[in-house]
Amino acid sequence: MRIGIFTETYTPYISGLVTSEVMLKKGLEKLGHEVYVVTANLENFRYEYNEKEHILKIPGIPTGIYDSRLTAVYPIKAVNKIKSWNLDIIHSQTEFAIGTFARLLAYQLDIPLVHTYHTMYEDYTHYITKGYFNKSSKKIVEYLTLFYCDKTASELIVPTKKAYDLFKEKYQVDRNIHIIPTGIELERFYLENINLQKLAQLRKQEKLTKEDFVAIFIGRLAQEKNVVFLLDVMKELVPKYANLKLLIVGDGPDSDEYKKLIKKYKIENNVIMTGKVEWEKVPYYYHLSDVFLTASHTETQGLTVIEAMASEVVPICINDESFQNTVVDGLNGRIFNDKRECVEIIKELYEDRNKVKQLANQARINSNRFSAKYFAESVLDVYKYAIEHKKNRLGLIGKFVDKMKGSKDEMDNKQS
Repeated sequence: MRIGIFTETYTPYISGLVTSEVMLKKGLEKLGHEVYVVTANLENFRYEYNEKEHILKIPGIPTGIYDSRLTAVYPIKAVNKIKSWNLDIIHSQTEFAIGTFARLLAYQLDIPLVHTYHTMYEDYTHYITKGYFNKSSKKIVEYLTLFYCDKTASELIVPTKKAYDLFKEKYQVDRNIHIIPTGIELERFYLENINLQKLAQLRKQEKLTKEDFVAIFIGRLAQEKNVVFLLDVMKELVPKYANLKLLIVGDGPDSDEYKKLIKKYKIENNVIMTGKVEWEKVPYYYHLSDVFLTASHTETQGLTVIEAMASEVVPICINDESFQNTVVDGLNGRIFNDKRECVEIIKELYEDRNKVKQLANQARINSNRFSAKYFAESVLDVYKYAIEHKKNRLGLIGKFVDKMKGSKDEMDNKQS
């Protein structure tokens, strides 16, 4: 099968969305399929095509939302290149410029379109509105989401029941919605694949000791990730637990605000902000850690939680539907409802390292459900369904047309 993945962001940009796309491409290629990627050029305003990797980059302009860019909707040079691929299916990963491009091409080339809804956009409108017209902007987002996801795609994929419920219960969408959790390359996070000498060097670099109890957060440093909650937890715990450390890995628009807050709380010796980290080094940061912390309510799935589990790091997550399909409280991680519960959980695990080990072992075992291979196979089933459904639909139309033609011929014969 020849598959086109259309997305606004791709490597070298790092995000949960990019992780999902890279894992899907690798997984499908391992199954013997040809995969092409169409994306915005994040580095420069140029048209580029990597023949070896099958990646087409279209010039784009900054959106003001982190590092993302938007592109021209229908660039002729790109159209001609994509036509030459003879795609069997188009899979869009975004609702905006590249997503619109995917829909126009699918219509023009008569190719089934599968769409994956990754982002709860209602939680991100503040980037555009800056706090104004939030209610009306969220309503606009709802209309746009319904248009892109309900009216134009052959099949719709969501990564969690949280996103499924958004469409079924809030938006009242009456159509097929396939729940397929994103898979990741679990093996790169396994301890047996970590260079222990490099790990020791990184521990020294970050001024950590083996006696430290390390919590980690990995992600974009922005309002919707609720990092302030984690700093408030540290403020309460640090006076009693001097060896408690928090690693904040990543960068974003609120980075400077967090640095000021860390200084205000006087927890500079216990909170380490690494800034952006190279993709290859991310597993090493997990292996510096004992637990993974997140208080975000805006995830559709939370891939970093799965990465932590594969790394045998205990996930401690706020009670949100995004994590309910992944973390089972007391079995492979912990769930909290508020700051008080989060503080008590960290206290408990800080003082009971055997419990940490028990949860970590189960976390690794349970992470196997999210392998890249299973992810690719599940998405491939949706592709096959979309293609077959299109054939059946065209077959019924063909039969109807033949029947109408036969009736007309019969009437013509009677008249003659």
